[in-house]
Amino acid sequence: MREISYGRAGMEALVEEMRLDPKTLHLATDAPPSMVEEFGEARVRATPIAENAFSGIAIGAAGSGLRPIVNWSMVTFCFVAMDQIVNQASKIHYMFGGQQTFPIVFRSSVGGGTSLAAQHSQSPYSMFMNLSGLKLILPSTPYDMKGLLKSAIRDNNPVLSFEASRLMGFQGEVPEEDYTIPIGVADVKRTGSDITVIALAWLVHEALAAAEEMEKEGVSVEVVDPRTLFPLDNETMRASVQKTGRLVIADEAGPTAGAAAEIAALITEDPATFKALKA
Repeated sequence: MREISYGRAGMEALVEEMRLDPKTLHLATDAPPSMVEEFGEARVRATPIAENAFSGIAIGAAGSGLRPIVNWSMVTFCFVAMDQIVNQASKIHYMFGGQQTFPIVFRSSVGGGTSLAAQHSQSPYSMFMNLSGLKLILPSTPYDMKGLLKSAIRDNNPVLSFEASRLMGFQGEVPEEDYTIPIGVADVKRTGSDITVIALAWLVHEALAAAEEMEKEGVSVEVVDPRTLFPLDNETMRASVQKTGRLVIADEAGPTAGAAAEIAALITEDPATFKALKA
């Protein structure tokens, strides 16, 4: 199977879905020339540097029958559009009594380690986990990137795609044929029997490297990648912890009221899983 980068996998998903559905359109401050050439300026819009405005435009377009894909570039810029996301996108399906769908994808890069200063080194995805009406994906491999992003674009309501900055050049196997990955399904990246590590984004790769080292010492590590932050796959995570009896959670985001804290709560509030914990 061929290998491509995490970044290219995202671009392939975007282009393939735009070819499949003429109602899809792309909004970003930069319009990729190859996409403009193939799809035209009407579907590939170069917007002003006004995230609040073009995020709002996307919500209106989605309610009018289109399927907009918004690229904020860095997650930093989503804060400019918080009113549109918090007060409109996350609630509007319910405000219409479920009678109207709003198929929108908001893409942004997250995480540090790329020398882009503090403003562009954040992972604020947990802020959005508290909002009903939004699905959140966090792919860690090129395979997951393409499959999850395709599912997000085909979803009939808003999805936020958080994409790890330091993984953009990471290479991995990706099929050439069309495929999707269901939103809300975790992936066991490595099976083990002694301890479970639930890791997010680039820390999945750190966990896998650590598991290789631990194996040399006779410790069998299972690595679970949630892939989706909302909805979380409680069943897969709990099943792993029930098997191993031990849990480590690895996330580069802030710990207070974060994704890691939510995962820990979901593990410990389940009686069967809590009972299985050895340490």
